[in-house]
Amino acid sequence: MAENEADAGKDLRLERLTKRFGDFVAVDDLTLTVPRGSFFALLGPSGCGKTTTLRMVAGLEDPSAGRVLIGDQDITHLRPYKRPVNTVFQSYALFPHLSIFENVAFGLRRRGVKDYQQKTRDMLELVQLGPYGDRKPAQLSGGQQQRVALGRALINEPGVLLLDEPLGALDLKLRRQMQIELKRIQTEIDVTFVHVTHDQEEAMTMADTIAVMNHGVIEQMGAPADLYENPVTTFVANFLGQSNLIKTNVIGTSGGEIVLDCHGQKLAVAAARSHADGRSAWLGVRPEKIYASVAGVEDRTDADVLTGGRVTDVSFIGVSTQYLVAMPWGQELMVFEQNTGSRPSFRNGDEVDLMWAPDHAFLLDADQDAHAGMMRPEDRE
Repeated sequence: MAENEADAGKDLRLERLTKRFGDFVAVDDLTLTVPRGSFFALLGPSGCGKTTTLRMVAGLEDPSAGRVLIGDQDITHLRPYKRPVNTVFQSYALFPHLSIFENVAFGLRRRGVKDYQQKTRDMLELVQLGPYGDRKPAQLSGGQQQRVALGRALINEPGVLLLDEPLGALDLKLRRQMQIELKRIQTEIDVTFVHVTHDQEEAMTMADTIAVMNHGVIEQMGAPADLYENPVTTFVANFLGQSNLIKTNVIGTSGGEIVLDCHGQKLAVAAARSHADGRSAWLGVRPEKIYASVAGVEDRTDADVLTGGRVTDVSFIGVSTQYLVAMPWGQELMVFEQNTGSRPSFRNGDEVDLMWAPDHAFLLDADQDAHAGMMRPEDRE
């Protein structure tokens, strides 16, 4: 046990981790490092390999190849209870006949820790359940039960806490509250959180680093803002938020920009945001980055401008109004505008120009599927 405790706070490292189920490769030669004390998210659709990866770290699944290490300790073949790791699942798996205090204290009492009572009281305070110690799980809300499960896992002082879709059973409002709570708790303690989720908002709200997984491999990894603002594949562009992907041709360079021909109109994109090698490319622009103006009224020499748009759909959703704008080549582009009240909304049939800053766009290889990563109904469950 002493060796486990010595390595409990070190980086989590996966080295060429692979898992096969017959001919199906669930996780394919995965190598990554999760820094000590960070909040790390594995994000992806159903079947992408994220939960299988987590189960191999937990010891609930044996790798077909590769290693799992915490610090310098190879834990690949250790039994789950011998690893400095604890897991919180979507199903809380609380003991219904035990009080909240006894649920949280269970691991300490099992190990014979003498001062378990004070440690348990401290943990209940951390997860904001101090007054609820005498209650039974059935007397608590779903969010409170999730905090009990979190406290029960954290009290064992794991080096790594694994969270497998932990908020999936909660309603939307409670889920958002728990996102804030989880991040607060993680920042107060020196424990690495590895959070598996298919919910992009959940990952971006809490994680320091996100790894976007698809078909057993990592498509892109980095800070949430970096992945959102500068995706390197169409899958990441579509899965992490929504994107307009417009077919363009590269016609040259000018200073630090790539010059593009977009159906006869000239555009530009910052060279640092280009991930395309060929002449044909997808120009990506997030809907909220686009400013729509009455056709021919505004002259923006410092912006990319597409003319000839016509509003075909207007959706008011409270904080913003979402437009579909048909372009001359037949594509409909999404435009999201905050409802600040500073100007009237457009109506169906209005003629508009669309504009955005060149350093708000990105460029991707045209041989990628423009629909890759778009969320299916089953991925939202």
